[in-house]
Amino acid sequence: MEKRQPQNSDFIVIKAVDDGVNVIGLTRGSDTKFHHSEKLDKGEVLIAQFTEHTSAIKIRGNAKIMTQFGEVESEMKK
Repeated sequence: MEKRQPQNSDFIVIKAVDDGVNVIGLTRGSDTKFHHSEKLDKGEVLIAQFTEHTSAIKIRGNAKIMTQFGEVESEMKK
């Protein structure tokens, strides 16, 4: 059996600005599916990683998202 080389996975940091921020991990492949979710309260921080299983991360609520490319803020739906 061939051993896979670990891929260079990117990390992001998500800091909840308000209570109830939802962070949802989405799978890779032909059918994108939810595979993990977390709920953050104000001030909580989650460090997330893109992997061979996680192709996207969806964030709902007021949060600061820090990546290697800079910082962005998500907002509540109005």
